[in-house]
Amino acid sequence: MAGGRPQLKRSFSIIPCFVFVESVLLGIVVLLAYRLEFTDTFPVHTQGFFCYDSTYAKPYPGPEAASRVPPALIYALVTAGPTLTILLGELARAFFPAPPSAVPIIGESTIVSGACCRFSPPLRRLVRFLGVYSFGLFTTTIFANAGQVVTGNPTPHFLSVCRPNYTALGCPPPSPDRPGPDRFVTDQGACAGSPSLVAAARRAFPCKDAALCAYAVTYTAMYVTLVFRVKGSRLVKPSLCLALLCPAFLVGVVRVAEYRNHWSDVLAGFLTGAAIATFLVTCVVHNFQSRRPSGRRFSPWEDLGQAPTMDSPLEKLSVAQVRGAGVCSRLERVVGGGGPRRQGIRARGGGLWATGR
Repeated sequence: MAGGRPQLKRSFSIIPCFVFVESVLLGIVVLLAYRLEFTDTFPVHTQGFFCYDSTYAKPYPGPEAASRVPPALIYALVTAGPTLTILLGELARAFFPAPPSAVPIIGESTIVSGACCRFSPPLRRLVRFLGVYSFGLFTTTIFANAGQVVTGNPTPHFLSVCRPNYTALGCPPPSPDRPGPDRFVTDQGACAGSPSLVAAARRAFPCKDAALCAYAVTYTAMYVTLVFRVKGSRLVKPSLCLALLCPAFLVGVVRVAEYRNHWSDVLAGFLTGAAIATFLVTCVVHNFQSRRPSGRRFSPWEDLGQAPTMDSPLEKLSVAQVRGAGVCSRLERVVGGGGPRRQGIRARGGGLWATGR
């Protein structure tokens, strides 16, 4: 900003790039997530199981909608929570800007596209952060669903919905001599239960709900840490971030307690969501910082300011040394010649310059 007026920058590529590149990429990601989640385009891998395996013999907890944390509630939280946080943060940043000394990076300039469209820095930041968040949310869904389709890892209640006929499969009943499972079943038609429930019970690793919660919490916590400025207290932002982490942890606990996922599934989901959020924040939105208005690249050493300089003692001249040099020059002008005498004067003047006497 110069002279109190916002800097203007003309760009005729911002709207075509948003419409034909970014919107198309987001549409492809949404379509792929829909195909993995609600269609049979990518069939789930059929993984075998051991007869009478107690790891997969937990009781069936009911449909996902009957859970204490249903998918509808999770989708609402991961959509509305970060969106409201970013919206309030950007509005506060626009109406209550920080002093120039507290902002290490110069603000962006207003972009003019055509004769009617103006994109102010707050609007561009809001669209950028929310757009990247939406892209990452669907990307997390794709990663979780792809992992479930490829691995086909059973849930803890898999045998309850599979209902295998152990007699037809040749599985001997457990006995004191054989307490553990002894036969691995790989038959594609081993399950006599509902095909839809069996297919859903094969999608356990990684836990998609845990991945979505971890992504939303990590993205929002990094935004709060890097953008919010709170004076007078060091515990406000850590407390807010810990409050955001609690719901995600409770979702993982509920998934395990209801026998819908194993702890390994929940942990893999947490790592997946947190990794995607960290990558997008650090490499795509650059820690939620504004860009410099000029196109010149700044060296990292330029941001450090001018370092204090140290004068060398060899460059300092004392008063006596300066006087000695002046006496030498005056004697040379007075004498004006004379070989031995002039050389003697020069020798004495050199002694005065060297010793400073």
